[in-house]
Amino acid sequence: MAEPSFLTAVRESYDTVAADYVERVPPPAEMDPLSRAMLAGFAELVRTAGPRPVADLGCGPGRVTAHLAGLGVSAFGVDLSPKMVALARRAHPDLRFTEGSMTALETGDDELGGILAWYSTHHTPPQWLPDVFAEFHRTLAPGGHLLWGDYVGDERLQPTHGYGRPVSYESYLLPLDRIADLLEEAGLVVTARLEQEPDGRVKRPHACLLACKPETP
Repeated sequence: MAEPSFLTAVRESYDTVAADYVERVPPPAEMDPLSRAMLAGFAELVRTAGPRPVADLGCGPGRVTAHLAGLGVSAFGVDLSPKMVALARRAHPDLRFTEGSMTALETGDDELGGILAWYSTHHTPPQWLPDVFAEFHRTLAPGGHLLWGDYVGDERLQPTHGYGRPVSYESYLLPLDRIADLLEEAGLVVTARLEQEPDGRVKRPHACLLACKPETP
């Protein structure tokens, strides 16, 4: 079956900007305190639940994957862009990074203790999000946790440049309630949410959602 065109555009665009992304995007240590707190809380929940691995989906150059590992989580990264994966492997040779798509994860059912989707779903057309979130539900173990973080809004963006380079991806910003509804429809239970207004560093509203896959009755 032919690959959806949006995946091709995202892969090619992030292959183009990979080196510039590393230079322009701040590392986890420079994130705002609330975002760091959400990552820390997620890591604690996953550690408490057990030793299962955590997938950082759309991991880019692997810095947040490494941050999770530093918080005591058995984390690995997955990214659509081969060049991002190569950068991640070079920077963090002790961690596992693979190429892959959130639309069809190469992970078994009920395998993961946690999923991190950190600013990695906004290039996904809304009609594809149910498939992505169904994959999250499929691969999470009962009692497993999801931390989703991204920009929110109600618009479709068609940039011509990103991180100083030409790009062909699009971005789809949805209201936070819509994302929460889609997660619930996929069988995940939203347990916490954080909404943040634009500040000096981030020019758009952004948010986090914590969710879990219910324990098997």
